[in-house]
Amino acid sequence: MNPLEELIVVFGSIALILVIATLIGRTLAARQLPDSPNAVIDNLNARINAWWAMVALLGLAFLFGETGVIVLFGLLSFAGLREFITLTRTRSGDYWALLVAFFVVVPLQYYLIADRWYGLYSIFIPVYVFLLMPILSAFRAETTDFLERVAEIQWGLMLAVFCLSHVPALLSLEIPGFENQQIMLIAYLVIVTQSSDVMQYVWGKLIGGHKIAPRLSPSKTLEGFAGGVLSAAAIGAMLWWITPFTVIESAVLALIVALMGFLGGLVMSAIKRDRGVKDWGWSIQGHGGILDRLDSVVFAAPVFFHIVRFWWAGSGAL
Repeated sequence: MNPLEELIVVFGSIALILVIATLIGRTLAARQLPDSPNAVIDNLNARINAWWAMVALLGLAFLFGETGVIVLFGLLSFAGLREFITLTRTRSGDYWALLVAFFVVVPLQYYLIADRWYGLYSIFIPVYVFLLMPILSAFRAETTDFLERVAEIQWGLMLAVFCLSHVPALLSLEIPGFENQQIMLIAYLVIVTQSSDVMQYVWGKLIGGHKIAPRLSPSKTLEGFAGGVLSAAAIGAMLWWITPFTVIESAVLALIVALMGFLGGLVMSAIKRDRGVKDWGWSIQGHGGILDRLDSVVFAAPVFFHIVRFWWAGSGAL
């Protein structure tokens, strides 16, 4: 199959799953008594509705090819950075640093991705922007909580922009025998990370009992983690045909991606608890904010990108 046919099959399969999930959710909701709402069922239907919107948005971006994907993730980075900064202790002295972060760093990082300039987009934020942010804030001479404020801006840029930009960066990988199909790597990464999140939720509700980190994320259980990660590995193995990997390689990579996604969720939960909030925002009904939906992708994307680049893209070095 050519890449377009593969995309049609993948998104068609996702749509079929969502149709089934929608029917189940609506059936369960119809059986509820009007005066006895079930929070789990209501949350399930809200999540399904949000998934329809997110899949449609991703599918639309894929139709526009590389440009559509880069623009989509650039906008997601902008929105995610805004959510992150909203919860920080920035002051008026950080005005120029924030202005540059949103309107210079974000578009420039994605321009470098589009230009496939690996040598610069791989160090632009971790090196040059890392040094630039405190310089811009220092010129404003606002010293109250200076270190914390600068560190928070740097963390926001690393997570919401640098790490997330590794998703469209997959398009720049030149893999022998996989030419013009790199967009399928993005589909693979997104499906594996999101299916891991969903299956952790499902397994946790079904058989979960032993909480992993109750102070960080009370809903995460050992059973949910194991079931979700192993389910994601199985899904990854079944998706080998859209990748340059063998079945075993695809399963192992999916396992790594799911594990990084889980750890990313814990870290992002720790940040939210530190800020005293449950969600990063309210932009996605049933899912919270943009970062609530992308926390697993943020941690998984750079690791997945560099593993694929080193072992399959023939780069020979990181």
